[in-house]
Amino acid sequence: MKNKIYLFTVLFSVLLFAGCGNSKGGGGFNLFTIDQDKELGAQVMQEIESNPAEYPILDSAKYAAAYKYVYDIRNKVLNSGEVKHKNDFAWRIRIVGDDKTLNAFCTPGGYIYIYTGLIKYLESEDALAGVMGHEIAHADLRHSTQQMTKIYGVQVLLDLLAGDRQMIKEITTGLIGLKFSRSHETEADAASVRYLCGTDYYAGGGAKFFEKIAAEGGAQPPQWLSTHPSPDNRIEHFHNEALERGCSGNQEYKQRYQQLINALPR
Repeated sequence: MKNKIYLFTVLFSVLLFAGCGNSKGGGGFNLFTIDQDKELGAQVMQEIESNPAEYPILDSAKYAAAYKYVYDIRNKVLNSGEVKHKNDFAWRIRIVGDDKTLNAFCTPGGYIYIYTGLIKYLESEDALAGVMGHEIAHADLRHSTQQMTKIYGVQVLLDLLAGDRQMIKEITTGLIGLKFSRSHETEADAASVRYLCGTDYYAGGGAKFFEKIAAEGGAQPPQWLSTHPSPDNRIEHFHNEALERGCSGNQEYKQRYQQLINALPR
């Protein structure tokens, strides 16, 4: 009974202030708490890592050099001072051994997955840092649970509190394949630049994936960098954001990036 009274108090407060979100801060209407983001992320992580046929994750001990490399990039992003939930979420990385897939994603609560296909497709460390910044932003700005709030509404909290396992399963499955809105993608792009701006990387590194796609004839970008807004607009947005913020970093680390590629399975 005590839990139910608390829940309805929270729901009333959330609904009362639902219109007060700040789009720049990822403050859209969200019925989920930070703890629920963490719990949902852990559930999604378990779903992913119990399915090695679809998600062949590289062993972190066997490929220690590759994991150290990507964790070093992650640490630069997290230590920028711009990641709001740096100390709240896990920010755990797993590399998916699939060379055919150009993909990366981050669950609520900060579980990051990067495909070897994407790593090998990119040509510089700042480009991968830009992608990682974009994915970290989706979790940091809590875009997934904002989207799930729109889909499920108030009832989801009641069912989760009641321990509805079917609802939890449905939500975790939905989170794995979740598509973000145009505004969420734009926010994540801007946040990627903001995170990298205080590092020695070129802060607009996230544009380089799109630039390579364009140079090869405009192939369809993968879901993690959707076409909303268009790739051309996103290239411009990355570069303009870095320029407007006065970001001074210019390091690409192209030669060093080969160390990461060489550390992956051939």
